[in-house]
Formats: sequence, structure tokens, C-alpha cells
Amino acid sequence: MSDRRDLELIARLVPPGSRVLDLGCGTGEMLAYLRDTRGCSGYGIEIDDANVHACVQRGVNVVQLNLEEGLALFDDRSFDVVLQLETLQHLRNTERMLRETARVGRIGIVSFPNFAHWPNRLSVMLGRMPVTKALPYEWYDTPNIRVGTFADFEVLARKTGLTVTDSFGIQQGREVRAWPNLRASVAVFRFERE
Repeated sequence: MSDRRDLELIARLVPPGSRVLDLGCGTGEMLAYLRDTRGCSGYGIEIDDANVHACVQRGVNVVQLNLEEGLALFDDRSFDVVLQLETLQHLRNTERMLRETARVGRIGIVSFPNFAHWPNRLSVMLGRMPVTKALPYEWYDTPNIRVGTFADFEVLARKTGLTVTDSFGIQQGREVRAWPNLRASVAVFRFERE
């Protein structure tokens, strides 16, 4: 998460004073922002050594852990909010991680590149995999295991017993609520367990 406006739009979904777990927290930018602007506390989970070091430098509590191993470290409802920002597309078992998110937190918030954004559709129609700001890698060197769409996540949420309480897209730092599957490069969902 590096675009400041995107960060602010997603942070609005987090109630002030929440205890937050950020899965795949990167450099800890979101947790630091939530701490400084919304009075939140919590932990980040990160596997990359350089990102763990960056979190420590920011004063963000971080646990080095491979998310593929699950969240057994945490009890049920340990957190008010669990974030998975730009993380799901890197995981092999997204259903399991969504269930774990709902288990350890009251609220889950996910974001991911929306593969159904119209420029991506056009690129595929022209025979090429898209390379965009939200999907910046060539097909042969991407860290993404999968791509998803706004509409696909709605189906997955229902399948995993989650209730979507808010959703929108983000395009160039602006919130997109009308036709987000077509008009937004990033999908954002807030959900709770049914």
C-alpha cells in the first residue's frame, strides 16, 4: 500500500481505537497510519526480512510469519479488525485465510487488484496480459499466484460464510461505487462472519 489516498480510503473502514492485525503488512505503513490518525494498536504479520525491519523502524509491532501456515498463533476474536491489503492474490489457500481472518477478528477488510477493470479486459482482448499500476508485473515474473475480480470476491465471501458490509473500488485515489468491477483497478471489501 503506497498511494496515500488509497490508504486513507481504506483506513476510514477501521473504527477509531481498534485493535488491528495487518496480514502481509509490508513496511507497516497502514498500521503506522492507523496508530497515528485513528488511535489504533495491533500487530503486522510479514515474511520479508526487509519489510520486518522497516516495520520496526516505524515503531510498528510485527511478527515474522508465513501466512500459508495460518493464524494458529491468535485466539478467536483477538482483534477488532483484520486487514489483508494486496495479500490474497499471493496466497495459495485464500478460502482458508478468509476463514482465519473471520475467526481472529470481528471485521475483515481486504483489497486486491481488480482484474476485471476495463483496461485489463482490453489488454486480454488484444491478446496480452495487462501490466498496470495495480498489476505492475509481467505474467512471467509476477508474485501473484492468482488474479481476482470484484464480482469473484462476492461469490467467495458467500461461499465462506462472510457477510459483506461495505465494498467499493478505488481508481486513481478515488472511491468508485458505481460499476466498480468495470471502473476500478482495486477492489475493497469490509466483511463480518455470518
